[in-house]
Amino acid sequence: MTTTTRRLDVNRRSGWRSWLGSFFTSDIGMKWMMALTGIGLLAYVLVHMIGNLKIYLGAEDLDHYAEALRTLLYPIVPETGVLWMFRFGLLAMFIIHMWSAIVLALRNRRARGTIRYTAKRQYLAANYANRTMLWGGVIIFLFLVYHIADLTLGMTNPDFVEGAVYHNVITSFQVWWVALIYVVAQIALAFHVYHGAWSVFQSLGMSNPRYDEWRRWMAVVFALALLIGNSSIPIAVQFGLLQVSG
Repeated sequence: MTTTTRRLDVNRRSGWRSWLGSFFTSDIGMKWMMALTGIGLLAYVLVHMIGNLKIYLGAEDLDHYAEALRTLLYPIVPETGVLWMFRFGLLAMFIIHMWSAIVLALRNRRARGTIRYTAKRQYLAANYANRTMLWGGVIIFLFLVYHIADLTLGMTNPDFVEGAVYHNVITSFQVWWVALIYVVAQIALAFHVYHGAWSVFQSLGMSNPRYDEWRRWMAVVFALALLIGNSSIPIAVQFGLLQVSG
């Protein structure tokens, strides 16, 4: 390979790196990253809710489900190995999602400068979920920290038993203020999910006015399903519909 050929090859590779770097730091690239990680997180919260609803089938079903997650592909991989890979993957998606959202919000604020809504009507017309998207993400993050400390690590659970998921959920939600925290967090999640499910196709450049109404209803149904499904558990515990057996 001649010196000229080597330079061309290096320049070609550097060009691709430069293009990728520019794309992923641009507004469009960040919107893509936020949208793609959002799709992954939306899929996770749906599957997670479906798994959690096994609590209505009883302690045996929910605990067996949790055990199956811990032993995925065992003994090919160490016990809980796949589960931890999922956790790190979700953490990476969450970090990228929040980082992209924060950077875009700061750029939008700088672009607006001192411009404000000139009429109250214009302000009220702005969608509530859209205006509170960033703060909703912060609330969800704080809730996740507490959720992990409560039901994964048992640090805040009043009677934590390793591997007894049904027992741990019930004993936690029997405390009224813990149940309230979970319900409030699900309301914040519903608003966040509604906006995310509604805007994801627009962020990917796949928006079409012909399907806007369909996308809006899909977002509403998805958000309501998560809100009702997840909130029903702490509410059922508070009303005594779910109890620790024995």
